[in-house]
Amino acid sequence: MSSLITLLIIIAVIILYAVFTYFYQKRIVKTVTEEEFRAGYRKAQLIDVREPNEYEGGHILGARNIPLSQLKIRMKELRPDLPVYLYDQNGMRSARAAQFLHRKGYKDLTQLQGGFKKWSGKVKTKK
Repeated sequence: MSSLITLLIIIAVIILYAVFTYFYQKRIVKTVTEEEFRAGYRKAQLIDVREPNEYEGGHILGARNIPLSQLKIRMKELRPDLPVYLYDQNGMRSARAAQFLHRKGYKDLTQLQGGFKKWSGKVKTKK
């Protein structure tokens, strides 16, 4: 009986954490459709947070590659007074990058819904 109560408490804590994270994420970063992303990214800093090999396989025209794994040491390359548009392969890493940047004082953060996988616009690849 006590193991059932313990299991229910663990499940409740996991659900509460997931709900909190979801609403926290919605508060700090705007997740926009491809059309909205396309309308605003030219006036912003467009950052691809995927690893270099993914970036070289194809990226949105005009994007700079600052992988999530290097964001802490390369953060000085970003201006906090300009909007930052983030994307990755499917939206998970860009959300984590947005959380990190928000903690460092960046306010105008936007991510591409569905990530690069859903992008149908112009793409540049390395030869």
